[in-house]
Amino acid sequence: MGKGGHVTPKSGVVVIGAGGHAKVCIEILRASGFSVDYCVGRDDSPETCLGVPVLTGDERLASLAGRGYSRIFVAIGANRTRERLAAEALELGYELLNAISPRAVVSPSAKLGKGIAVMPGAVIQAEAAVEDLAIINTGSTVDHDCTIRMAAHLGPQCALAGNVVVGPRCLLGAGTIVIPGVVIGGDAVIGAGGVVISDIAAGSTAVGVPARTVK
Repeated sequence: MGKGGHVTPKSGVVVIGAGGHAKVCIEILRASGFSVDYCVGRDDSPETCLGVPVLTGDERLASLAGRGYSRIFVAIGANRTRERLAAEALELGYELLNAISPRAVVSPSAKLGKGIAVMPGAVIQAEAAVEDLAIINTGSTVDHDCTIRMAAHLGPQCALAGNVVVGPRCLLGAGTIVIPGVVIGGDAVIGAGGVVISDIAAGSTAVGVPARTVK
């Protein structure tokens, strides 16, 4: 608390999450020059995550905001949960940070949203767009003019050719390949190793080579 009862702004980052995904994001934030002061986890979370103290309880975000924390990263792999928690943090006045690995390659013409994670080895090519809260996981490639909608998740080693659209909250399993121009509807799931050669309807689950809708 500063003079006159004013709260002194804190420069440290609060991370929501304390699992494996959070570990990777904490290391990326540190490599980008940020200090991670606290994680906010569930009741069954460990006491620390990569040496960062883990707080539990729904009230923690509000109390940390009251202490002067304003920068946050939502390190939750589940798309809908990540989207919901980010909305709650924004309501409390937090700013969403990006966790973009220095070992990723991001085109200067790519358009990046807020709260995104771009892992080591990922490549985002010319004029691709990655919207808020999306995850581009380890070694995934997003070619030119692709659009990754809000809170979508590309698993490790996905390969998207040019002009692909991945809808909001989609999950592409590890090793998914998508040919040029395909549109994957919102909330769709592509099983690991799937090869997508035609559009996938919203809410569908598709698996196999080529990927076929099973649900």
